[in-house]
Amino acid sequence: MIRPQRNSFRDFIDLSGIWRIRFDPDDVGEAEGWCAGSIPADTHPIAVPGSWNEQLAEAGFMDYLGAAWLQTDVFVPPSFEGRRIRLRCDSADFAARVFVDGEFAGESGPAFLPFEVESERLVACRTVRIVARVDNRLALEGPTPGVGMEQYVAEGRLRDEYRPAVRFDFFPYGGLNRPVWLTATPVGGIEAVKLRASADGRLTATVEAPAGSHIRISVAGQEAEGFAGEPVILRVPDVRPWSPADPALYDVAVERLDALGVVADRVELRTGFRDVEVCGHELLLNGQPVTLKGFGKHEDGPIRGRGLDLPQLVKDFGLLDWIGANSVRTSHYPYSEAFLDFADARGVLVIDEVFSVNLDFRRVTDATLVQHQAAVRALIDRDGHRPSVIAWSLANEPGYLNEPEYRSRSGPYWKVLFEDARALDPTRPLTHANVGYAGLDDPAFDQADVVSINRYFGWYQAPGQIERAVELLRADLDAVTRHGKPVFVAEFGADALAGQHSTSPQLFTEEYQADLITAFWAELERHPACIGGHVWNFADFRTAQHFRRVVLNLKGVFTRDRQPKRAAFVLRDLWKGRP
Repeated sequence: MIRPQRNSFRDFIDLSGIWRIRFDPDDVGEAEGWCAGSIPADTHPIAVPGSWNEQLAEAGFMDYLGAAWLQTDVFVPPSFEGRRIRLRCDSADFAARVFVDGEFAGESGPAFLPFEVESERLVACRTVRIVARVDNRLALEGPTPGVGMEQYVAEGRLRDEYRPAVRFDFFPYGGLNRPVWLTATPVGGIEAVKLRASADGRLTATVEAPAGSHIRISVAGQEAEGFAGEPVILRVPDVRPWSPADPALYDVAVERLDALGVVADRVELRTGFRDVEVCGHELLLNGQPVTLKGFGKHEDGPIRGRGLDLPQLVKDFGLLDWIGANSVRTSHYPYSEAFLDFADARGVLVIDEVFSVNLDFRRVTDATLVQHQAAVRALIDRDGHRPSVIAWSLANEPGYLNEPEYRSRSGPYWKVLFEDARALDPTRPLTHANVGYAGLDDPAFDQADVVSINRYFGWYQAPGQIERAVELLRADLDAVTRHGKPVFVAEFGADALAGQHSTSPQLFTEEYQADLITAFWAELERHPACIGGHVWNFADFRTAQHFRRVVLNLKGVFTRDRQPKRAAFVLRDLWKGRP
């Protein structure tokens, strides 16, 4: 799938703007023909991209879980005539079915990843009505399991009940949270490109196009030709390897030639030449050990929810540079392609995580694994050309519910999933984020290249006891070192309410958060097997309602509106080597 772009052969219309939305709590919309997109009195305006929750809180939809129908009209211009016209959605949270002029056109694939649909109704010189049924509920047996009140009751976990009901500690925003596009491409054009670029200047491109298509690849004055479906290889002399210190990017032109050798389609991608590998307890970038300093983040902001916010992206990457961070994990789902554009250009290392949070092995089925594999495949297909992406994370905190089935059933599951991912991309290490309940001999560690652990000693365990928290962290680091792999602390931190202070160690104060982070970072630097850590979290973010949350998860070192807490200045000193 090619990201929308505009050149002599390709065009697009950005459908961002004000749509209409109609909520369907009783799931009657499809039976009653809402796909035709009439405008009854109970519709509301909705900004796309954007989540419906805070936008329509006053109308009663802050905590809404369920289906909603979003609608807009678009005129298909004459310039699209004779081309292949498709509707592309960069993501729909968490699933969507799309209709064009009342006719079903297609549905989404894995959550947080783009999908395209086609319809015979999409022809030039006419106005069409686009309707998307978006649903932010999750199936109980999915890679990220859903939950309902009945599960909380049956499990005797009423103290864990969130509103709206979720298994994870971030908000289940609903909506079309990234742009929607109408695209025009050549009939028989290029459908996908896979790139691999190594630090020695070797570029390998595999192009998906009609069988027998003649392909030409160009980069930095070098050219190579071949055929669709076969690797096309070229070398760039004197290449500048991509790194945080020098994020050198190269424009790659991929062309399909017709029978006369005339260009019939052209796609442009940007990539960087670099190598990533694991050697013993080290993570190497271009042959040099790298220490990961950074954060887990969320796509989250006031009013827009998870909606793509370009000004906030500019601000966030400025703050990452200001604080001296070099890396981010896309916790806990694939981020927008705009985020990765910034990471590529600014030299920020990315651990790219699939949407699998708190996988519940009491409910895992063969279908769960198939969905999980499809999500990993779609993520690698979308982001495989990105130099900033240095590792794939295949799950976050499976076994979180302390279910015994995790220990007894997960080994074969991980073997299949990791082997499949490694076959798709053998050039990047694989990991997953371990939760303490899963144990120090988590079955997924056997398959991972990097052992990643989330540890909240000093907060959820040994609260208010920093020295004891460091002892517990040290014991876990020593224990997982026996796996003989690099060890990465993917999450650690503490909540802090901006403006809350104390002269003694007190939870929720800015001083306690800063002191805990300082003590943990010293331990990570001391440990010979540890390749660094990510503070949880970059900025405060909204969660579902729960008695342990005051509207937000307050573990950010920046507030939700990106103002620094004390910990931000402490980290800046630690990461920039300031006295």
